[in-house]
Amino acid sequence: MSNKDLLDNIKKLRELTGVGFKDCKSALDESKGDIEKAIEFLRKKGIAKASKKMSRTASEGLALVKSENGETSIIEINSETDFVAKNKDFINFCKELSEINFKVKGDLDKINNFKMNNNVLVKDNLVNLIAKIGEKITIRRADYFDNTKGTNFSYVHSAMEKGIGKIISIVKIEGIEAGKNDEIGNKVAMHVAASNPLAINSEDISEKLVDKELEIIKAEIVNSGKPKDMAEKISKGKIAKFLNDNSLLNQVWIMDPKKKVLNVLKENSLDKPLKILNFIRYKVGEGVWDE
Repeated sequence: MSNKDLLDNIKKLRELTGVGFKDCKSALDESKGDIEKAIEFLRKKGIAKASKKMSRTASEGLALVKSENGETSIIEINSETDFVAKNKDFINFCKELSEINFKVKGDLDKINNFKMNNNVLVKDNLVNLIAKIGEKITIRRADYFDNTKGTNFSYVHSAMEKGIGKIISIVKIEGIEAGKNDEIGNKVAMHVAASNPLAINSEDISEKLVDKELEIIKAEIVNSGKPKDMAEKISKGKIAKFLNDNSLLNQVWIMDPKKKVLNVLKENSLDKPLKILNFIRYKVGEGVWDE
């Protein structure tokens, strides 16, 4: 790794963890330049704490949501800089892609091979836009929620235009009665955008992710000087908190810290109990390094 690459990685690692230059360099040396492994190394040493910030990247772009006839679609298009994300040509391209995404129900292959308004395929228009703007642009991910079994609600955080922003959430809820208790759907979507849950229930959180978190927690406790038997007891409490903090139903309700999401759903149920069937949250650029 060149000195410039090393310095760039140290800068990224410092931004993500808040840890000093020397420790970041040591972590990168230990992990052979792998930033994700360096973060894990720092956490095990107790130097860096787990935070939402660690899963963010410098990737830019836009996320767009479209809802019609009870159906909802969402798509993310990435650019290298925020400057390009504000470019008129880029925004217009993203808007048309959002319309296409809704038509093909979140199928990326179909999106790439769909003819745009200029009668040119999306994938070819993408190449032309890259050549014109001079930055790498990627159609990263797309999803679609149908209008069966529940009602879809979406929320755009700090929308730059209707349906366009950097953080967008969608939630499908069963038991909603239009005009009676549908306001709670919008609030749950807002909660998802703010709290970034990993799953609806704690048992739905990836076992691999839980095992990795438990490994990090135990290593951090042992490295702090506590004996192994004590580390076992403390880690059980910490992993239970991790599961509660990251499962939607067990999260503290953003609008009232005395309640959990499951309590709010019960309070707002009418003839049928409110049940969250599915949700998704896009934050532009989040997790790109893991791909």
